[in-house]
Amino acid sequence: MSNIFQKLEIEAFRAGITPRTKESRKWFMGKIKNMRSINRESLMKSKPLKQKNDGVVGNMYMFQYDPKHKETLPYYDTFPLVVVIGPAKGGFLGLNLHYLPPQLRAKLLDGLMDITSDKRYNDSTRFKASYELLARSAKLKYFKPCLKHYLNEQVKSNFALVPAPEWEIATFLPTADFRKANNFKVYSDSKAMING
Repeated sequence: MSNIFQKLEIEAFRAGITPRTKESRKWFMGKIKNMRSINRESLMKSKPLKQKNDGVVGNMYMFQYDPKHKETLPYYDTFPLVVVIGPAKGGFLGLNLHYLPPQLRAKLLDGLMDITSDKRYNDSTRFKASYELLARSAKLKYFKPCLKHYLNEQVKSNFALVPAPEWEIATFLPTADFRKANNFKVYSDSKAMING
């Protein structure tokens, strides 16, 4: 389990899939669709993920989260997959990709991959997303239900940095841990928000 990233990368390589293409996102989405669940604790300890104590703008992270106002929220994700887009009072703004169904996640990821710091997809590669850029871009319109304000004091684990070569895999892994609603309800509400 801890090597799920490597296992999927090897399978994609053997299948002749070119990384960071629409074809590869479609392949990963199909491959991961058949997975039932992921052991989140084991995933947080997996080799490709590096533990950090804080989030850096432009990086993708997994972490455990306990919302401060969970009693009043209609639902929430306790294991978000977040692209940090900027600081916010007491924490940071991030895009939790789990709020989108896989097809829309792929479309948002396509748009985000167009605004990276470079095309090397190595340890220095970052997303260059800001709220202003997201709000202006029709290609990135799927961000709306994903935008969340996370409070540092409510983060209940280290941040597990997802390196650029693993972004596609992490995006489609079934790691969301929604409380108070199931995925179908969350996806339905997200689609309604996008379509306005």
